[in-house]
Amino acid sequence: MKLGKTPKSVGIIFKPNFEPAKRESQRLSDWFTERGITAYTEEMVSRSYLSQCLEEETRIPDTVDLVVVLGGDGTLLGAARKVGRYGLPILGVNIGGLGFLTETPLKRLYKHMERLIAGEIEVETRLMVEASVLRDDEEKCRLAVLNDAVINKGALARIIDLRVSIDGRFLTTFGADGLIVSSPTGSTGYNLSAGGPILYPNLDALILTPICPFTLTQRPIILPDTSVIEITMGEDSEEVTLTFDGQVGFDLMDNDRVIVSKSEKNLQLIKSPDQDYFDILRTKLKWGESSFNKADQ
Repeated sequence: MKLGKTPKSVGIIFKPNFEPAKRESQRLSDWFTERGITAYTEEMVSRSYLSQCLEEETRIPDTVDLVVVLGGDGTLLGAARKVGRYGLPILGVNIGGLGFLTETPLKRLYKHMERLIAGEIEVETRLMVEASVLRDDEEKCRLAVLNDAVINKGALARIIDLRVSIDGRFLTTFGADGLIVSSPTGSTGYNLSAGGPILYPNLDALILTPICPFTLTQRPIILPDTSVIEITMGEDSEEVTLTFDGQVGFDLMDNDRVIVSKSEKNLQLIKSPDQDYFDILRTKLKWGESSFNKADQ
């Protein structure tokens, strides 16, 4: 769908401790102000592992019409946890890293802003994943994330046993270094590194991918987005952590149950008008072009 109206107010979230992002945030804020658009700015907090998971606070009001994120994919993932619950369109501007999610390069930012104000920019709905931890039937943790929820053992810990059920039906017990539950958007992240499949980002699906499974026939599986995945920790599960988008961590204990499903919240991601998803795959994954590909273009 297309963004249907000229924004009256916007939020700007920028990469922490990074002077180029801070400078661009001020420049962009001034650009909006000159056009009669109110801008609220916020610096993302530095990435850190937390002993408890809480919905993160933000100074960006829920009344803004859209949010611009200046940074890399990590900054956008953090912004999704902060303002994704608002259901607002988010534009990711790449100032730094890989840029799967921050599709707009800095050099095209203001050109894209003009098109956005004119209502010419499309918005794409992305599924988010929600994970909660139950300990003795009491909920200890719950967060919604854009990419993935990952159960991972410590560097020196033994293989962990993870009993998995789907919609109340037993699937298998994974003996592995961990387990990834990924959204289609997150399929090109940790899931891909662990041998999982790439999914088109607006598909309605979840991916379950074991990390270094002891039984080599245990492979990734794609599930409907209606699935409720229950993962029960085995006995003697030492140094095991549940991480959310690789940015927030929660320490797990024996017999904890992790419940993962599609979140009721969706992220509205503003698409770059200059490239499609396949352009991004070719560029970011450095897929080469044969002479046959070139002749076809």
